[in-house]
Amino acid sequence: MNLSNYKAIILAGGKGTRLYPITKEIPKPLLLIKGKPIINYLVDLFIDHKIKEIAILINKNYKNDFQWWKKRYYPKNKIRLVEEEKELGTFGGLYLLKSWIANNKFFLTNGDELKKIDLSKMAKLHNQAGTLGTIALVEIEDPENYGVVVCNSTKIQDFIEKPKNPPCKYINAGLYLLNSEILELSKLEFSMIEKDIFPQLAKENKLAGFKFKGQWTDCGTWKRYQQALSDWQ
Repeated sequence: MNLSNYKAIILAGGKGTRLYPITKEIPKPLLLIKGKPIINYLVDLFIDHKIKEIAILINKNYKNDFQWWKKRYYPKNKIRLVEEEKELGTFGGLYLLKSWIANNKFFLTNGDELKKIDLSKMAKLHNQAGTLGTIALVEIEDPENYGVVVCNSTKIQDFIEKPKNPPCKYINAGLYLLNSEILELSKLEFSMIEKDIFPQLAKENKLAGFKFKGQWTDCGTWKRYQQALSDWQ
């Protein structure tokens, strides 16, 4: 499936407090895994699927770090760095990209996870489902430490945050495919797509789940970052 008309956004504006003190000096997405910044794996994922335009939402305090990163690794690619004056969460910052997104469908991903996923298959399912959004779902052994997603066939019914007795092992993999219409819900204020937007869409039957078998690693804590250093291939 041709994704050249799709766009992609990487969320890289968080403070990375769970990885202090190193993230006081280095933005979490720029930490290295196998000698390459975490964010490079995400950019390469989109480029490999022929997505030409990528935007990265960044904290204004790390502007110089990301400018240096872009100059070193992707000087010729269409990568837009968009500064957040204050933290806007996983949804609020999209307001800054309304005109850039226009009427295009777009992928949205967290900037601190590694994932190998067939974006073309995800887009095909999204278009067949006819939903406003589709969430990539990955099966893991310890879902009680994450947000578990209840998905009956294709459509998502519910989100359960860190349940003691998970009803399944599928969790939100931090990668979404969204129609531009979702921006009608956006405002320039702090909001979380997982808590403020997705539960509403699930109730309205406008949210699909794409279960994938590819590798996925969360780098958000010291323990998980150390695991990524040893396990990622």
